[in-house]
Amino acid sequence: MRAIVAIPIFNEVERIEGCLKSVSGQEGLGASGLGALLFLNNCTDGTGQVVASLRNGLGIPVRVVERTFAGANAGWARREAMEAAAAWLEEAGAADGVLLTTDADTRVPPDWVARNLAIIAEGIDAVAGQITLDSDDAVRLPDALHARGQREGAYEALLVELEAWIDPLPHDPWPRHWTTSGATLAVRLATYRQVGGMPALAVGEDRAFVSSLLGSDARVRHEPGVSVVTSGRLEGRAPGGAADTMRLRCAMPDSPCDPRLEPLPRALFRFAWRRRLRGLHASGRIGRTRLWAPWLGIGSEAATVIARGGSLGLILAAVECTSPHLAYRPLRPSQLPGQIRLAEALLMALRRCSRLRAALQRPEPASAALLPSPADGAGHA
Repeated sequence: MRAIVAIPIFNEVERIEGCLKSVSGQEGLGASGLGALLFLNNCTDGTGQVVASLRNGLGIPVRVVERTFAGANAGWARREAMEAAAAWLEEAGAADGVLLTTDADTRVPPDWVARNLAIIAEGIDAVAGQITLDSDDAVRLPDALHARGQREGAYEALLVELEAWIDPLPHDPWPRHWTTSGATLAVRLATYRQVGGMPALAVGEDRAFVSSLLGSDARVRHEPGVSVVTSGRLEGRAPGGAADTMRLRCAMPDSPCDPRLEPLPRALFRFAWRRRLRGLHASGRIGRTRLWAPWLGIGSEAATVIARGGSLGLILAAVECTSPHLAYRPLRPSQLPGQIRLAEALLMALRRCSRLRAALQRPEPASAALLPSPADGAGHA
């Protein structure tokens, strides 16, 4: 075994067949061993019978674990699935194996596993992909919800690109994204064990897991080339999950955006300080000087404790948690158009400066030095 896909399942009789057939239909793996770990918890709708009827015809090794637990939640189920999958890899002696996870209402493309494995083979520790809504579900959602999602997505893309200009990361280059969904995650087995596994949180276990990876300085790639299709239903299986969020936004159209969608000046301040702290840590000076702390509203004693945090990831997380200037203040949807215009104007200016700089540094005509985005690494502030 080289890779195991862990799938937590709760009452998905209508969607589990599409999920399992997409996982078993992976291509481009050659002789690589792929298995699927199905963790059925508290299923009462016939999902178990559907799984049993499909199991032998999937063409890949499948292990099924069934549990009934009164205290079950989404995070607990994903952790149990991941732990069982990790144990399977360890039994097979695959110390360099890879754990993947998706959701039972999700369909993965035929190259999903191969893409994740190829990225990890480049020296990456974990891969976070993107999600798109099932088209049949999407057409049933209100137009206002789609419009809000498009505006939020547009502003998020602008912030992500600005972050790539200001605080570029070699292991997570532009183009990248901010999605951290359990519907598409992949991680080295050793890295999974190093951070203590998937947290058993009732809500947001996927984000918390990626945060723990970043806190340990694991190399996490937010790869736009890895994408899956998941349900867009308003009646979900996990309280507090995506379905509840969509219902809230239908009922309260001006409810706050995701916390990361903050006003542009505040986001730029955050990106610039991440870069500055990254440089101080790399040079070994973050513990020798406290000059950075007052700018962030952090006292000397707190700065001393933070500087002893060890990994850069933990230091960055502690700084953002402690600094009053870095507390997230999410926007309302009505504020997005103005922020989008500001972000677009700033990116246009950055691109023009990059083209001008390239033209001055090269003997070729300026038209040969065009740099349309931070993908080439030039022009980062």
